[in-house]
Amino acid sequence: MDKDVSAGSASTTTLGQLALGITLLAFGIGSTGVIDGVTAADAVMLALYVGGITLFVTGLLEFRAGNAFAGTAFAGLGAFWFTWGTGAGTPSSGDAAGLFLLLWALFALSLTLGAAGSGPLAQGMYGLLFLGLLLMGVGQLADSDVLGEAGGWVAAVAGLAAWYGATAALANWPTAVPRRAAGRGVTAAG
Repeated sequence: MDKDVSAGSASTTTLGQLALGITLLAFGIGSTGVIDGVTAADAVMLALYVGGITLFVTGLLEFRAGNAFAGTAFAGLGAFWFTWGTGAGTPSSGDAAGLFLLLWALFALSLTLGAAGSGPLAQGMYGLLFLGLLLMGVGQLADSDVLGEAGGWVAAVAGLAAWYGATAALANWPTAVPRRAAGRGVTAAG
């Protein structure tokens, strides 16, 4: 491989956001039970290949390009989805599943705090991911289907935010609401 070839760019970040968005949407919608006969377990193959492998490889490319935050986010979330996808269907207690989700919620919280410089859309998406995993983890520990479904809805909204961020990058759509002027006759100093 030519050493002058760069890996990782805005396009790999967009691919990572799309992979995360699609995986979160499938997982979240499956967790809500809103579609008859569709569960989170039906998202296993998508989570394994799109969420797991694609995100992990995208994270490695981001690390190579020097983008530590995106590399950490995508490689870490790729590990999460790969672990979830390979472990789905394996007998485990609700407490073990709850602990797994809570530990990854801590990872998502770290991403939320680290995304402060990435803009409100990215920070909001990681914040929603944190909240979704937290609700699902507590739901598993408390044996509460209502909390699990609420977490699924939050995860689906996080997936929509990731999808929108990637689509906005591809289509040159806005990712921030423009600020309105303070008022008539007010000028900015600077």
